[in-house]
Amino acid sequence: MTERRRTDRVAETIKKHVAEALTRELFDPRLSGLMLTRVEVTPDLMQARIFFRALTGALEGEARKAVERAANRAAPTLRRGLGERLATKRTPEILFSYDQGQDAVDRVEQLLGEIKAEDSGRKPE
Repeated sequence: MTERRRTDRVAETIKKHVAEALTRELFDPRLSGLMLTRVEVTPDLMQARIFFRALTGALEGEARKAVERAANRAAPTLRRGLGERLATKRTPEILFSYDQGQDAVDRVEQLLGEIKAEDSGRKPE
């Protein structure tokens, strides 16, 4: 139980630091509209996967890949700053991934809306 709380605490610290660094320290325009959704840290604290979304909506195809590449290029810089804030022996490696969860929710809502529209267009038998 305490192991889980520790990884959660480290994940929160990482999320807070990276969010601040993205707004105040990194001046890459591709990273300016990112919103961090969650951080998953491995139990050994060696790796942190940071999930993000764009504030402007869903990123598609090549735009998403470009933002992900830019974020992963900035990861070593973010990791150095993070090392100063974490009270751990080693600083986790940072990997960025696009959070597709909300896209799936949006798609399900769209499909349910289409079904509802079809049902309301039918006459009762």
